[in-house]
Amino acid sequence: MISKGRLVIIACFAGLGAMMLFFYVYANSFQGDLNKVIVSIDSITVLDENKLDKRAHLDVRFNLQNPTTIVLTVSTINYQLYANGVNIGEGHFTTEDIPEAGRPALFANSTLTLPTTFDLVNSGQIAKQYSDITTNQPVKYEVKGQITIESFLTAVIKDFDLNFG
Repeated sequence: MISKGRLVIIACFAGLGAMMLFFYVYANSFQGDLNKVIVSIDSITVLDENKLDKRAHLDVRFNLQNPTTIVLTVSTINYQLYANGVNIGEGHFTTEDIPEAGRPALFANSTLTLPTTFDLVNSGQIAKQYSDITTNQPVKYEVKGQITIESFLTAVIKDFDLNFG
């Protein structure tokens, strides 16, 4: 025969296991909604150019559209930037060190524009693309990368491949 104390302990562990399973299933039920977020490029412009250091800063603005009924945040955007088919470098946007309540909110059924600064360094491999960009010649951009979208209980990493210009 099992004592009452042992029965209480077994019931507590069973309840704790059921509660953990419920939170896991509940949190994962929102992942389909997080994948519905639409990522696009709003603009890519030259902020400034340092001719001595052969560097320029580009303002790359991501436009995010949230068609869901959940408030979301973005913790990271990692991307490769291509100009006229040539890889000109990688860029990053992160809010990982900011608590979720302080991050830019992507409200339900709304859009959000996130600006990033891309550091463009002139080198022999991209000299023509650098010149085209800094002299305002027509440039076709491609942006490939990943974005981490978070809700209050779960997160997804979504790949994107965008064209601009």
